[in-house]
Amino acid sequence: MTTINSTIAERLSALRQGLAGQLPAEAWAAFGGEQADLDAAGSPEGVLAEGAAMPDGELLDVHGDPATLESARHGKPAVVVTYRGAWCPYCNVALRTYQEQLVPVLAERGIGLIAISPQKPDGSLSMAEKNELTFTVLSDPGNQITAALGVLTAPAEAARAAQAALGVDLTEANADGSHGVPMPTVVLVDAEGTIRWIDVHPNYTTRTEVHEIATALDLL
Repeated sequence: MTTINSTIAERLSALRQGLAGQLPAEAWAAFGGEQADLDAAGSPEGVLAEGAAMPDGELLDVHGDPATLESARHGKPAVVVTYRGAWCPYCNVALRTYQEQLVPVLAERGIGLIAISPQKPDGSLSMAEKNELTFTVLSDPGNQITAALGVLTAPAEAARAAQAALGVDLTEANADGSHGVPMPTVVLVDAEGTIRWIDVHPNYTTRTEVHEIATALDLL
């Protein structure tokens, strides 16, 4: 059982143990193979580095209204988190932890938290409501920001088949009908819109810890 102060790694370890006993063996093997391949590949080349301008795009809020990262930041620094979608259990754990542990830290320093995914607005709303998120959750149709950051990927064929067997169809969940998803990434953006720190996790079963983000805030 997780506690309020447990790390994301600890929470995800508990999640994996639970999934191992729930998922069909074929699906578990497919996901395991994909994760091993992601670990072997490592971070992609071409990821935007510190000092680059944070990309933006024509985004949608949870009600389907137009939005941008710039408008969501309100001229202030922000931590921007990319996640795969409300259907991803690892994403739910990560964003729920950020709500509990990171939001208070950011509030003390006047820094916003913005989470983006390629899913439709109703998926963003579901994610926000299910996890009682008080921070901004936006849809990034077509993975505009994800692609510009250099962290766009897609599930392998075997993993897509396993997802389909479990009732997950990314072409239905994603706003653009594609299989594209972001590598879970955390970006610290300053008030001028410049990337001050970026942390990419090619393997979606791992995430940036709260203490790592808190330490990076000193770069502002």
